Amino acid sequence: MRASAWSVALTGIDGVPVEVEAAKGGGIPRTMLVGLPDKALNEAKERVRAAVKACDLPWPPQLVTFNLSPASLPKTGSHFDVAIAAAGMAAERAFPASRLRDVVLIGELSLDGRVRRVPGVLPAVLAAAKAGFTRVVVPYEQEAEAALVPGIQATGVDRLDEVVAFLKGKPLPQRAPRSAADEAPDASAYRPDLAEVVGHEEGRFVLEVAAAGRHHLYLYGAPGAGKSMLASRLPSILPELDDAEAVEVSAIHSLAGIPLDGLIRQPPFADPHHSVTPAALVGGGSAQFKPGAISLAHNGVLFLDECPEFGPKLDALRTPLECGWITINRARYSARIPAGFQLILAANPCPCGYHAVAGAQCRCDPLRVRRYQDRVSGPILDRIDIRHQLTSVNRVLLDIGLPAPESSAVVRERVLEARDRQRARLRGTPWTTNGEIAGSYLRKELTPATDLRLLNEALLRGSISARGVDKVLRVAWTLADLGGHDRISERDIRSALLLRQGAARELAS
Repeated sequence: MRASAWSVALTGIDGVPVEVEAAKGGGIPRTMLVGLPDKALNEAKERVRAAVKACDLPWPPQLVTFNLSPASLPKTGSHFDVAIAAAGMAAERAFPASRLRDVVLIGELSLDGRVRRVPGVLPAVLAAAKAGFTRVVVPYEQEAEAALVPGIQATGVDRLDEVVAFLKGKPLPQRAPRSAADEAPDASAYRPDLAEVVGHEEGRFVLEVAAAGRHHLYLYGAPGAGKSMLASRLPSILPELDDAEAVEVSAIHSLAGIPLDGLIRQPPFADPHHSVTPAALVGGGSAQFKPGAISLAHNGVLFLDECPEFGPKLDALRTPLECGWITINRARYSARIPAGFQLILAANPCPCGYHAVAGAQCRCDPLRVRRYQDRVSGPILDRIDIRHQLTSVNRVLLDIGLPAPESSAVVRERVLEARDRQRARLRGTPWTTNGEIAGSYLRKELTPATDLRLLNEALLRGSISARGVDKVLRVAWTLADLGGHDRISERDIRSALLLRQGAARELAS
């Protein structure tokens, strides 16, 4: 007797349906698993047999061979357990094998028959839906996550015997609704707001420009000047994710094992510590792929505080900064995963933090200062659109005479208006924001009649690179959008050049 069930193999956020074939044969009673399983998957033989026995369900008493097809595709993870168990029991006629034809089974089994949650349910269900499946069985804890995919009937199960009952067409046990105490705490109950930022008018301005055009930003200044405070508030003035962006971001977070109760609508914010490993920063793994911080920041913000401490790891950001993807190549797999983030770098001027700071005494010699600043490579800095030096607030924070700062909601309205202008101007192109526009299109289609003498002079002086010219033009268009203009002016270009060179305070002059 032969039977087969369906599951999904994941490579990054891309999935391929896998047919789990079971065939009984003669010989010593044992279980064989073929089809390039990794170690965790190969150990499913013991987990499945123990789970089936714990639930008092039938299992072939002789040799049973499982083939994971396509056999040439490496399979990783423990989420194949339920499909392997179902195929084995169908081969033993525990239920009609035809019940497995149009359902995808995902979940890990414990030794007592419980079905445990697994990472990557959302991308796996998306792949199943793309392949034409309409029904999936997942761990009960992740039923809501699977149901996020349109056109999918998701069934959550707690135990293996519930899987058998479902496949026999029997009703599943009624579960009490979750109480408020069972729900995860609302992470959005408190969100940093720009209304909490006292002073730093220039810093608030460059943050608004960065949000409006999706530009990369470099903040530098003395410790305590407010770099992290400003960076953490950028997501609060960004537009919510649309449906396609929300699904993509949620799939990446699901692959990382982060619980989901709904689609992620707020732009994500990732701030890894400088001690992060290269694999944790860009993604990877020796056997099973796991997204890195740059992918968890996709369609959101990646904040690298004390960026000189990251050292050579920063150079791994060059490719994703340009193309919005990261490709991980390993001996067993090659994964391509989205990494279209908005980068914010923050740095002190020197190791002690007080080089060239008025009223402070720097303890670093010039060579040490130079070595510290050189840790951030030129190619990375050249990919930054806006640079801004933060100075310390020169009035007491509790001074009641200070005017009330604008809230994030007010600033966000201006950002949304600027984004609408960009979307209308770029209709019919692959881009939606100024920060994404290709340089060739920017120069030939958007600014053919613009006076670029300022940029030519800066290029001749060597103060900006050829890439820097495109960066300045992108920021100039964002300034025009914030100002409600249909064309960029010489003033927009001059202001963008100052922002590129880290001289925001000169804009008023």
